[in-house]
This record gives sequence, C-alpha cells and structure tokens, in this order.
Amino acid sequence: MKCRQEGFTLIELMIVVAVVAVLAAIAYPSYQSAVLKGKRAQGRTAILELLQQQERYMTQNNTYLAFTNSSGVTNPASVPFKTFSGDNSTGTAYQLSAGKCDTLELTECVMITATPTLTDTEADSLWAMSTGARNCSGTAKTTPPAAPPKVCWP
Repeated sequence: MKCRQEGFTLIELMIVVAVVAVLAAIAYPSYQSAVLKGKRAQGRTAILELLQQQERYMTQNNTYLAFTNSSGVTNPASVPFKTFSGDNSTGTAYQLSAGKCDTLELTECVMITATPTLTDTEADSLWAMSTGARNCSGTAKTTPPAAPPKVCWP
C-alpha cells in the first residue's frame, strides 16, 4: 500500500519564491519612480507658492527678497517665507532659495531654486523665474529657447 504525502515540495516552494522575487524586481523600481515624480510635483508646487509670496513682497517693498537655505535652517527669522517643500521641514524633498536672475537686478526679477535633498539625477534642482522662465539642472534640462522638459515642468 502506497502512503500519500501532503504539502509542498521544495521545488514548488522555490518556484513560488522565484516568481515573487521577479515581481518585486519589476514593481519596486516603478514604485520608486512614482514616489520621485510625486516629490518633483511637491517641489514645483513649493516654487510656485514662493513665487506668489515674492510677488506680494514685491508690491509691498518694491524689491524681491533674496535668501539661501543651503544650511537646512528652515524659516529663519529674516525670511518670512516657507523655505522647504512639503508640510514640515523634517523629511522635506526640496530646500528653497531665492536670488536675482542672471542679467536682471533683484528689483526686476527673482529666481526661485528648489535644491533636492534626495538623489534625482534626471531633474536635480528645479528653478523658475518671475519672468516665467523655468527649467532644471539635471540631465533632462533643455537650453533656451526650448520649452522645459516634461520631467521637470510637465
């Protein structure tokens, strides 16, 4: 009489593990890409909000306000603006700074730059000017007068 055994064999178990590993190898990069796109959108939103605040500041003071935030200090007392993207400064994806445009004075134009705290070689720093020009400094950047790349500013 032959005894029937129940359960999985080691081969069947290894096939299931291999299938799960292949699915994870495909899904994880897609997930990371989606998270990065969301962080870029957050950075673009922060830039546009800061540009609006700078325009209000300009109407009151007849100049834009330049500041840097490379040290990671959020909202120093001298800067009345939010200097980071997202809801709070911990875990922010971008640090914001403002300065004069290349050929114009601070009374004429301001350039807002969002420097990433994460690794993003394709877009790297995002920037926009009060004149309407915008681009990025990563590998996807374009040279004027071309439109900004879809990666940076869709």
